[in-house]
This record gives sequence, C-alpha cells and structure tokens, in this order.
Amino acid sequence: MTADPQAGVPAELTQLTGIDGSHAAETTAGDELLARYSDSLMGVFGTPQRVLVRGSGALVWDADGKEYLDLLAGIAVNALGHAHPLLTSVVTSQLATLGHVSNFFTTPTQIALAEKLLRIAAAPAGSKVFFANSGAEANEAAFKLARRNAGTPERPRNRIIALEDAFHGRTMGALALTWKQAYRAPFEPLPGGVEWVPAGDVEALRAAVDDTVAAVFIEPVQGEAGVRGHDDGYLAAAREITRDAGALLVFDEVQTGVGRTGEWFASQTGTLVVPDAMTLAKGLGGGFPIGALITFGEATSSYLSAGQHGTTFGGNPAATAAALATLHTIETQGLLEHTRRVGAFAAETLAGLDFVTEVRQFGLLIGVDLDADVAPAMVRCALDAGFIVNAPGPRTLRLAPPLIITEEQIAAFVAALPGIHDAALKENA
Repeated sequence: MTADPQAGVPAELTQLTGIDGSHAAETTAGDELLARYSDSLMGVFGTPQRVLVRGSGALVWDADGKEYLDLLAGIAVNALGHAHPLLTSVVTSQLATLGHVSNFFTTPTQIALAEKLLRIAAAPAGSKVFFANSGAEANEAAFKLARRNAGTPERPRNRIIALEDAFHGRTMGALALTWKQAYRAPFEPLPGGVEWVPAGDVEALRAAVDDTVAAVFIEPVQGEAGVRGHDDGYLAAAREITRDAGALLVFDEVQTGVGRTGEWFASQTGTLVVPDAMTLAKGLGGGFPIGALITFGEATSSYLSAGQHGTTFGGNPAATAAALATLHTIETQGLLEHTRRVGAFAAETLAGLDFVTEVRQFGLLIGVDLDADVAPAMVRCALDAGFIVNAPGPRTLRLAPPLIITEEQIAAFVAALPGIHDAALKENA
C-alpha cells in the first residue's frame, strides 16, 4: 500500500503547484509560466526548455499536457524514474514521523544508510560516511579531507591533482577542481594548489604525483566531458601511484555511482579499485537531495575530526530514508543487471545509425558522437518530438535515463532519431 501524496494538502496549494493529480497547472500555458519564471528566478540556468508538472516511470508531462520520454533523469538523478511507489511511500511515511533533527542528533535511517553504503562499497574496517546535500557539497568535503593530508612543515603537501576535462561542481572548492576555464574565470581567485593532467595518461599522472601532493581527484567516467571513461588499468595505476606517494585517491562517483554504470560504482567495473575516498550524490536519493563522502579505512577517516566540517541538512531522516528505498529497490529488483542489459541494447542500436560515429556506453550512462555539430539542435528537436536528452558538446548527446527504462522505450527513441537528426540539420542550415 502506498501513501497518497496529496492527502490533506489544501486545494489552493495543489492548484498552485500542480501536484493534485488532476494537473491543475496544465490549465496555465507553459509560456505564461516561463514568463513568470523569468520575472522571479535568477537567470543562472538561462530559460528553461519546458515547465514540467508530473511524471510516472520514465515519462514526464509539461504544463501544456505534452508527454516526453525522459532519457536524462534529471541528469542521472531519478534512478527509479518518477513517482516510484516505494520511494514515494517511504519518504511520505518518514516525513509523517520525523523530517529533520539537525546534526546534534542522529536517526536510525542515517545509521542504516551509512552501514549500507559501506557494505556495497566493500569498505574495510574503520571506514566512515559523511552525509551532505549534493555532489558539490560532497566534493567540498573531499577537498577539505585532502587539505588535512598536509604532510610536514618541512615538506608540506600543498598540491592537488585533477584531470583535464574534469567537472566536480560549482561551489568554490569543487569549482577549483573543475577543468573548464569558462566556469572558473569569473570567480577567481579560487582555492589554490590545484593542477591538471591529461585524463587517462598514466605517465603524466606518475610524473605529477610526488610527496608534495595531498590528493588526486578522478571521475571514473567523465560525464560532462561527453561520457568518457579511461583505458583498462588506469584506475589501478592511479591507486599504485598515489599509494606510493602518500597521496589520497578520491573517486568522484557523483554521476556514475549507485548503479548508473551497471555496478554499484563505476570503480567496481572489472578489477576492483578501492580509493581512499569516494563522493556520491545524484542517483543516491532517487530524486531526493542527498550527497555522501565515504572514507576508506581508519587512517583516512580520522582526517576530519569533530568541528572541522558540518552541514545542517545533511543526512536528514527524509533524505536517508529516500536513499535506503532507492538502494533497496535497485538491489531487490535486479536493476544492476537490467541496467547492463538495456544499456548494451541501447549502444548496439544507436551504433547502427549512419550519422552516429561513436557510442561510449557505461551501463545507462551513454555518450553518442555525431558526424556534425548538430547536438544542441538535436536536443531541441528531440524535445519537440517528445524526448528529453542532453548535449555536453557540439557533436555529442548524453543519455542517462532512469534505471527502470525498458528496451521498448529505448527502441522508440532510436527509431525517432533519424527524423530528429534531419530536423536538426534543417534548423542549422
């Protein structure tokens, strides 16, 4: 039995928000809502493409009643799709019991989630979890953790290594780790000491890392760079290099974690590589905001002590309950195997299109390279055709659909892509 999310909500509020199930918000045209958006919200995201009012599974509907197949899942966030009955029921029940307690206290859901994450991460004894509210916050915590690996006064560890094309977030510490100069330049000076090496280049990493390096940050798959992984052995080599130098190895699995690649974490694909720290967010709460920093082993876990970091909302009962429901569903419904199978089907069918030059597939995180600079136009034309996708580059589409998406839904998208491509070419002409 699932809870009714509208039970007891005043009618005037449901009509205002459009959560009443009868889609009251759809009586207001999307254009009017977008005009209100422009008048009231800060323009850091530009103009939204649509006003979305409801969802079910891998489908969403906009304020004008148009249906879309969601192949982006809120950028790899809605792991279970929209309005998943268990997630909805668990969060509703938790909010009806206890919604927030602050970090002066703890709750059973917080403890249970930490234990669950340590188990699926194969973390050794002495490992710990810190809960935050987003991926950027998790990476901020990891940045501070790295600073605590400070070396000695005679030989300080004042350098941090990240990879070219990396994206770690928009807050100041996470931004300092992010490669793209256009993101960083307006906000400099940023926290210092960060250097970048070419992604996937073992020898460049080896040359850069010595006993002055506090940490190396690596995304096992670089999502914002166009869904680009690393050659076999790169993560294992990074583990060896950092261990020999006494530097921390930090895996940013904000986008790739929680089943997205068909394993719990991308770093578990093939040979298991255990980092010193790992950051999570996005899919962890199935749509509810939560982030996490996992520290592996007693030594790394001791770097941050009482009073050195914190957050008001991190690990609150509702967020941790949502994460437990998400992990439980992935585990009990066989969604890791489903993700591998449907992802492989998507890659195979996409590769058969004559305008596709390369497909990079990691479970249901997929990069599709095109034969012309039409990706942004294809995003617009796909939306008109009822599909939500993303373009991280001029020739690349990114797919990160809910893990519950079906082969039939993928096939419908692939069948529509030639027409979408033709429409994009005409738009660009």
